[in-house]
Order: sequence, then structure tokens, then C-alpha cells
Amino acid sequence: MENPIYATFETEFRVRPDDIDMFHHVHNSKYFDYVLAARYDQMERCYGMPMEKFMERGFGWVVRTAHVDYKRALTMADYFIVKTGIESIDEKGCRVAFTITNKATKKVCCDGWFDYVMIDMATGRGAKIPEDIIQHYLV
Repeated sequence: MENPIYATFETEFRVRPDDIDMFHHVHNSKYFDYVLAARYDQMERCYGMPMEKFMERGFGWVVRTAHVDYKRALTMADYFIVKTGIESIDEKGCRVAFTITNKATKKVCCDGWFDYVMIDMATGRGAKIPEDIIQHYLV
């Protein structure tokens, strides 16, 4: 299939007190947590394929590379939207693009992408993504 199109989904969160650093804004590492939490939510709620389904089949996903471009800070009690979507899928992994937007200001706080690799849970090694899973993610 040439240039497949994948869906994007959104999850809303609110900044918690334990997300804040000594500069009174969200610590940079928390943005990684937000994207991972959104993907976990969206895998079940939006794709209908929760992480547990992968694990039942002996598969898991691990992050190989992550890129975040920070633009503006989130602060205490801000509501924000994490929008994610698969950008591409190849034989052993996928790239998930994301944007985190402040709900009140509508301004992008950060964006970027994560490269995930599918692994065989029994061996811990990379695994080929089954065709039915690839098809499941197509729009």
C-alpha cells in the first residue's frame, strides 16, 4: 500500500503537583510520561487493541528513539491535550508523532516523535509486526 493514512487521537490530562520541578513548571521528563500514558489510553480506547492484547500474543513495544522539541512550559493545574498518531510502520516498528497542547491557550507546548520497536517478550529481541496488527492501525 502506497502512503497509508493512520488515525490520530487525543487524550486530556491535567498537570499534577508531582509533575512540577524547582522552576515551577513541568519537568522535561514528564512529557515522555504524558505521551506514553496517552498511547496506553488510546491503544485501548481508540484502537480497540490494548497493550494486554499484544502481551497475550507474546509481543511488547519498547522505545528505541525519542525526539522532543520543547516550545513552552506547562504549569501547575494546566489542562493539556496529547495528540498522537502513527506516522509510519515498517517490518519491526513504528514512528508515533505527538503534540502536547495547552488546552486553555491552544498553544503547542512540545511536539516530536517516538520510534517504537516490537519485541518478542520471550526473547527480548526485535520481532516482525504481524500483518493483522499493521492492518488494524490503518484508517
